[in-house]
Amino acid sequence: MDLTEFPAMSRGDMRDFRIAIDQSFREFTRAYGDQLEQMFHPIQVLLNFIEGLLIGGPWIVVLLAIAAVIWALSRSLRIAGGTVIALMLIGYFGMWEDTMRTIAMVSVCTLIAVIIGIPLGILMARSDRANALITPVLDMMQTMPSFVYLIPVVMIFGLGKVPGVIAVVIYALPPIVRLTNLGIRQVPADVLEAAEAFGTDGRQKLIDVQLPLALPTIMAGVNQTIMMSLAMVVVASMIGVRGLGQPVLQAINNQYFTLGVMNGLAIVAIAIIFDRATQAYGRRLQRHLEAEHG
Repeated sequence: MDLTEFPAMSRGDMRDFRIAIDQSFREFTRAYGDQLEQMFHPIQVLLNFIEGLLIGGPWIVVLLAIAAVIWALSRSLRIAGGTVIALMLIGYFGMWEDTMRTIAMVSVCTLIAVIIGIPLGILMARSDRANALITPVLDMMQTMPSFVYLIPVVMIFGLGKVPGVIAVVIYALPPIVRLTNLGIRQVPADVLEAAEAFGTDGRQKLIDVQLPLALPTIMAGVNQTIMMSLAMVVVASMIGVRGLGQPVLQAINNQYFTLGVMNGLAIVAIAIIFDRATQAYGRRLQRHLEAEHG
């Protein structure tokens, strides 16, 4: 078969097709842009509040508070001590404020992703039809180039924090949805049969049996969501999200090797801290559940 004879759309038709879609989207943003901004305004309020706490508070108090949260998750003095050392080095090299902005952004994005992702994962686990419908969407979200997410959110919201949060959440959402679905589906059938024998209904079985047993897998999803949120920080800096991503973007544009490496290492340090803390928390949950179930 001659591939040059493939029945492709003509250039003129393709141009008209693109123009029609772009025009429709612009009309949508003009008609509903203000309502959508109002809808997402609480996200900006929450992000500003957390940023204010982390940046406006005394650095030693913020440092100890973060270390206490990490210790509460990991119950490891080594991980908590490493957190203190890493954050002190970050502050010594003048990256404290950008780091706190990044931590605030990742925290808000992870919270939103968990609030959306866990119910979606539960829905997929309980309904094969929902699983079949949502899985292709997740596949598209994971394979779509991250820069593409910036186009519609910037057209609707302009530059700033809210479009950055939305883009990061879209990019980081699939792992928590997939692993929540996987964790619930992997609960042993004999455990579910035993729960049914004791007269539990569907809601009780989900809350008292399936979710507790799936928690380690769900925590792995939270871990991956955090990592993907951090990976999106540099990309989100292109639309005005302040934090460690902006100096990296500046370093790329101006070929500042040291600036890029230092801020990149700060992102790596945050990623390692969150990764170790959430992994340790997941292992603690696993041991606790194994002890409960014999």
